[in-house]
Amino acid sequence: MAASTLSRRSFVGLAGATAATALLARFGIVGDIEFANADETTFTYAIAGDPGSNVNPVTTSDRFGLMTLKLLFAQLFTYRADGVHFYLATGYDESEDHLEFTFHLREGVTWSDGEPVTADDVVFSYETIRETPVADAYSSLNYGDQGKVLVEAIDDLTVKFTFPFVIAAALEQLQGPDGVYIFPRHIYEGIEDYENTDVNKNPVGCGAYILDDYQAGSYIAFRANENYFDGVPGPSYVVYQIITNENSGMQAIQTGAVDAWIATAAQVQQMQIEANGLTVNPYTEGRVAYIVINTKLVPDINVRKALFYSLDREQIALAAVLDPNYYDVEYTFLPTNSAYYNADAVEKYERNIDKAKELLAEAGQPNPTFVFGYSGTDSLQTNAALMIQRNAKEAGINIELRGVESSALSKAMKNADDKEYHITFGGYIMGIDPDSYTPLFASGSPSNYAHYDNAVLDDLFAQGRIETDIEKRHEIYDAVQAEIADQATHYQLYSNHRLLITGPRVKGLEDAKLIPIFTFEDVNKLQIG
Repeated sequence: MAASTLSRRSFVGLAGATAATALLARFGIVGDIEFANADETTFTYAIAGDPGSNVNPVTTSDRFGLMTLKLLFAQLFTYRADGVHFYLATGYDESEDHLEFTFHLREGVTWSDGEPVTADDVVFSYETIRETPVADAYSSLNYGDQGKVLVEAIDDLTVKFTFPFVIAAALEQLQGPDGVYIFPRHIYEGIEDYENTDVNKNPVGCGAYILDDYQAGSYIAFRANENYFDGVPGPSYVVYQIITNENSGMQAIQTGAVDAWIATAAQVQQMQIEANGLTVNPYTEGRVAYIVINTKLVPDINVRKALFYSLDREQIALAAVLDPNYYDVEYTFLPTNSAYYNADAVEKYERNIDKAKELLAEAGQPNPTFVFGYSGTDSLQTNAALMIQRNAKEAGINIELRGVESSALSKAMKNADDKEYHITFGGYIMGIDPDSYTPLFASGSPSNYAHYDNAVLDDLFAQGRIETDIEKRHEIYDAVQAEIADQATHYQLYSNHRLLITGPRVKGLEDAKLIPIFTFEDVNKLQIG
């Protein structure tokens, strides 16, 4: 993205030194960053990274890029733990055979360039996502030899999706955990390289906000879309202030330079929350923190189980998160807020040093050494890794810690031939239905970081995908949870809550709704002042 033609850089020159000083102290200004259009209803949110200039509705998958998309574009609907929320669609009909889903669109919705939003745009968006592998990884529209989800416009305001076979989690398949955003055919048709196109500089969307200004490494500013189909947004501007230094972020929220910031429990303990009129808003993202063992390097299941029996989840979670109010201990691959979560179905690997030593002796490896890779810039992972090292040592297991850059770690985890890390630290936020977790464990999947094939799991996940009877699905996914635990490849640790700190000007969080990945379901429903 580049700065839009409507942006202005020098607020001081426009408003005078006195007015500028007042606004710089209150509205999203950190250091020498100046957003000219800030007013009394500007909402400024400090984010820890720059989405960059290639944010687009097809291939973008990072948190901050997705947060940007959610302001600029709209989805047909969202599928959350509390149900379905409609946006461009007003509702849908499902056929008796569970193969067809017909969505009805809102009337009178327009793109930010004034063109109407039609069913043809929906068809174009979904077909583009379906035929772009990196994009379809975040939804599920193409099932290879089993067929594709067909999308057709019945008329200007009606779209029908036809699945190649019955899928119990069809709605979630249509949206994926990150959402499928509808984008205009008349703008994107013919584009082949979505990450390198001038369209990204001035995106045309139908979301609650329109890109107003982007300054690389500094901020992204959005102005309210007064023609938004769900009413004029509360904040006149939303500014994502890019603050990568944690101390600077902590100072910014405490001085009122920003209205919201994500903190860790350790940072909350350091802050003057009440004195500065701040509020800590913990919420779950359904995120599961875990360690995964590369079975190519540790093929003996007894050795893997020995490691698990040497660990103490509670100690590790407390070392990482610091406050027991801000995490839930995890025992299965599903988050604790999942309707299918069943800790009673699995081997929990409660700490047992004697058993760990016995298993190592049986394997003929009384003192194995594992190299453990984790993100060295993540304080939670660092603290957890140190406790894991300490726990394992009591069972005679030596763990060499390697704190590395997160992208390098991610690359190594995906590489089945990587010989460097026996164990890696990871975390995931997936969908609501357990079917969406399939890629983490499916044989041959690039997201199967344990790098093992398991025909039993493959079959169970395949059964769960097509089973529409709720009771039978619970039985299937109980078996899935048990099998994953028995293989001792993934050791789930905790689900840490995300801590949103808000300043005294922020109201309406209940209406805006705190959700995974994006922070807000509808940031436009905030009230600032």
